[in-house]
Amino acid sequence: MSENNFDEDKEAPKARKLSYSDVGYFPEFSIFNVISVSVVIISIFFVLNSHKECEKIPLESDRSETEPVPKTFKAFGKNLESGYLHNVYTVLERFGFEHDPNSTDWDLLWAHDYPFRVLYKELRHLKSYQKVNHFPGCGYITNKVDLATSGLKYIPPAFKLPGDKKKLLKYIEEKPDSTFVEKNNDHRNILFRSKEELIALESNSTFVQEFVAKPLLINGHKFDIGIYTVITSIDPLRIYIYNGDAILRFCPVKYYPFDAKNLDKYVVGDDYLPVWKVPSLEYYYNELGFGMKESLNSYLQSIGKDPSKIWDQIEESLRITILAKEQQILSVINKFKFKRNFFELMRFDFLVDEDLNVFLLEANMSPNLSSAHFPPNQLLYQQVLYNVLSLVGVGQRLNERIKFKSEQDMIASYKNIAVYPAECNSMLCRESCMSPICQLCKPCLSYDTKEYLVEAYREHMDKGDCKRVFPPSMSKVKVSEEDLEGLSPENQLMYTWFKGKCLLDESWC
Repeated sequence: MSENNFDEDKEAPKARKLSYSDVGYFPEFSIFNVISVSVVIISIFFVLNSHKECEKIPLESDRSETEPVPKTFKAFGKNLESGYLHNVYTVLERFGFEHDPNSTDWDLLWAHDYPFRVLYKELRHLKSYQKVNHFPGCGYITNKVDLATSGLKYIPPAFKLPGDKKKLLKYIEEKPDSTFVEKNNDHRNILFRSKEELIALESNSTFVQEFVAKPLLINGHKFDIGIYTVITSIDPLRIYIYNGDAILRFCPVKYYPFDAKNLDKYVVGDDYLPVWKVPSLEYYYNELGFGMKESLNSYLQSIGKDPSKIWDQIEESLRITILAKEQQILSVINKFKFKRNFFELMRFDFLVDEDLNVFLLEANMSPNLSSAHFPPNQLLYQQVLYNVLSLVGVGQRLNERIKFKSEQDMIASYKNIAVYPAECNSMLCRESCMSPICQLCKPCLSYDTKEYLVEAYREHMDKGDCKRVFPPSMSKVKVSEEDLEGLSPENQLMYTWFKGKCLLDESWC
């Protein structure tokens, strides 16, 4: 049967030629139909035309190659024009970032000041690719009086006045030879106080802290050690340090004979004595080309001391301190859309005594990265920034935004996070997800957990000169209850995953 409404075997009626006047008399050729046909023809024309225009628009999956979106950063802080973020700007521009102070669609906000009060509305609903160099709630670590009075290991005992007056008096009674200094909340105007003066103190803006009386001296100078520390995730917690170097800052005046009125003998200020001017270290640093950390290590080994004792204590102190503050920080982060928009670069400052015991003095939210005062520090600051930005995925190898799953998979995909092959193939894990190990098998992983693990994998691949501090280094043995004691469920899972990667590849241990 033909598509026509008559039988092909019958003779078709002869068609009569129509004139314009005939149109009004045949329903199938009414003026309405003519208009309709015209509309259809015009519509087809526009559809075809628009289709040609659509062909000019690249497919979404290809857009990043044909229309790269340049990465932009925005800075936040006081007196930015003075140039104290020069090294930050330089490193970001080398990563292909453009500085756009007016952008609302930036990829990175580099905030020197705490941004979450002033910019709360802008930062509360960030897009998934936007990063900020602070965590909401990081003040729980960097607030000097809160940290000093936390009672944590490695922190010299401190007491907030007047609330802790009774605790202070009891401590003085138990340790009558202790020496105390009074500090205000911004760690300025440090003053030695006698026992009588301590009893009389009533100020709400100060705290007193035990003074480390026998610091390790090099060429007679007291010094502190600054460790650049990066928190890449909260709950689950991941902590790294920049392991390529540390910053050593020496008091400009020799410690002995001691004079409490001369702060330059025992307080490291802006005009500190740099390592390249310290006689016992300058040859290692200036002539042999070692960094500050290795210059210190070499000197200590030359006098029969083991520097690893210092670095082991520092790493333990960082784990203890940040773990103790994690839940407080999380309580603030939960007010924001995503937890993965943030990272934190801080500098923790440590003091070492004659017996190589380590004491945590403070944590700096926005450590100085300006080399204007000490130009030789420029390389250190730029290497810190390069490694940290690479670690957190801001300094990606690709110069444009990574917006598509295929691009992300090229760097790290779900197959890279698979662990415990034997356990995940067992009947236990095939039937349920109750076991801690089974929770890491692919069928049991939630989307959020997958994303956290992929992020951890990327960090490991891009850590450069950064070293993971938490989860800590581990050996190729099964996870024990002792390993996980006191950790949140999220941190237990992250620890167990790193252990699984360690079992597969010892470079992860």
